[in-house]
Amino acid sequence: MPFVEPFQPGSCVAVAIVGGSGSGKSWLADKLAGVLRSRAVRLSLDDFYRDRSHLSTERRNRLNFDHPRAIDWTAFETTFRGLLAGRVVRVPCYDFATHSRLPNTRLLKPRPVILAEGLWLLGRRSLKRLFAFRVFIDCSSRTRLRRRLARDRVARGRTDVSVRKQFRTTVEPMHQKYVAPQKQYAHLVVPEKFGMRELHVLKATIKALRAHRPVQPPSRRRVPQKSFRRAH
Repeated sequence: MPFVEPFQPGSCVAVAIVGGSGSGKSWLADKLAGVLRSRAVRLSLDDFYRDRSHLSTERRNRLNFDHPRAIDWTAFETTFRGLLAGRVVRVPCYDFATHSRLPNTRLLKPRPVILAEGLWLLGRRSLKRLFAFRVFIDCSSRTRLRRRLARDRVARGRTDVSVRKQFRTTVEPMHQKYVAPQKQYAHLVVPEKFGMRELHVLKATIKALRAHRPVQPPSRRRVPQKSFRRAH
């Protein structure tokens, strides 16, 4: 059985991973969870989209799911604060194909590191201040569209035409209005081409935060300026 580090309420580090749709938030959260192992728990804002099962399919398809109001913020913040306080929380499961919540939920146990990823985590003052470290992934619209096409065809049963239309009419406009401005609140801005070297720098930063040591900017020698830079 793997060792699980004891959790002490109030001792955890919350890390926000923010960026546009298709920027690589889930990939980065997965990789960080992998290197941190039993010390980390993941929380995704995507699980907290509002349930639309009471609406017709036609009405659901006309909704703007790229606006922050598509999220049940009360439920997310309650869950997030529960983890921060050291409580086991129950997380809803969302079906993007039908825009509705599934009847089942899953339990998350608190861990010393909370990796929260989502589009708008830094846009709400009540949440932003709870994160000890905030990362923004700066990814081009071309790359994000390419990744969405590959994902939505397989995982969400959508056509190329519908994905491109949604990207043009809501995803990118809402990105420019609500997602991109959050870059100014990040402690670290990561470009779209990042890999294991940057990942280990992030791991070291989180480790330093947990030890309550001052965090130093990444060394240019270890991580090239062009691929990993501090936010201003």
